[in-house]
Amino acid sequence: MENLRTNFQIALDGVDPNIIPKKKLRTGDEMPAIGLGTFGSDRFTADEISDAVLGAISVGYRHIDCASVYENEKEIGEAFEIAMKNGVKREDLWINSKVWNDMHGDGDVLLSVAQTLKDLKLEYLDLYLIHWPFPNYHAPGCSVDSRSENARPYIHEEFMKTWRQMERLVDMGLVKNIGTSNMTQAKMELLLRDARIKPAVNEMEQHPHFQQQEFFEFCLKNDIQPIGFCPIGSPTRPDRDKTEKDTVDIEDPVIVAAAKRLGVHPAVVCIKWAVQRGQVPIPFSVRRNEFLSNIKCVTENPLTDEEMEAISKIDKNCRLIKGQVFLWKDNQTWEDLWDLDGNIEQ
Repeated sequence: MENLRTNFQIALDGVDPNIIPKKKLRTGDEMPAIGLGTFGSDRFTADEISDAVLGAISVGYRHIDCASVYENEKEIGEAFEIAMKNGVKREDLWINSKVWNDMHGDGDVLLSVAQTLKDLKLEYLDLYLIHWPFPNYHAPGCSVDSRSENARPYIHEEFMKTWRQMERLVDMGLVKNIGTSNMTQAKMELLLRDARIKPAVNEMEQHPHFQQQEFFEFCLKNDIQPIGFCPIGSPTRPDRDKTEKDTVDIEDPVIVAAAKRLGVHPAVVCIKWAVQRGQVPIPFSVRRNEFLSNIKCVTENPLTDEEMEAISKIDKNCRLIKGQVFLWKDNQTWEDLWDLDGNIEQ
């Protein structure tokens, strides 16, 4: 895709961005119903991911999901600059980013967004998220059993101090919408109770084998739009996040059967399911044929009601991104991060 850097143009075989469905948020802003994820730093270089962003914009993507911890925002900013110099309007792009765990302190959120805006070469973000509800720092690429000596549990008063800074970003015009990521229903109930500006979005793991139906419905009921990461089961997720008990969505017989009927890769079925169900998937790929088929599939040949019903019954409660590195005391398991009994672990 090197030629796009020197000769960017809209691809003739791409998708008209105007036919991509949109989701209206509580603010009235409309977010494209599929985006491109950019977390691939364990397997791909920042330049490869930047090239993928440029290629994705060329074929019709207008929603790009970024984060400071992915260590590629500066390179992605170069892709945005090229696209916008060649006719793509800023107001037609929907760009997310996230504040990392080591920037939750007083004044740090503003510093974080300022760096992100500088790196992405933007004047504002459409959406800014708190990446994890814990201030527990871990270096990118750390091992799964890594633990921070300063790690601590979710403390609502601390989280709200961070959220107040997020609200100020909206007041300042630096960010149009704010939201959360990797939250639980118990934590979200407290945030909804205390927030001046309520979250417009919650980014959460969602794929056919991990549907989070109860929390998904809770978000929709409270006018919080779910964005689903790992929408096809994240086969390229870091090795440290893989366990022997993990299941593989794209090998599920129900997914495979729908793919066979449509003559597509099973990954495409997972993305169709996500959009038709109502979440916004953000599949990651650096391969043009993959990210092109991922966006095309939401505009054609929908799954049948029977297929949607069948997929609703294959949930295996298989969380792939478990967050072990955020544990804060001995003899804990990753389940302690997710408030499975409705109580926030202390």
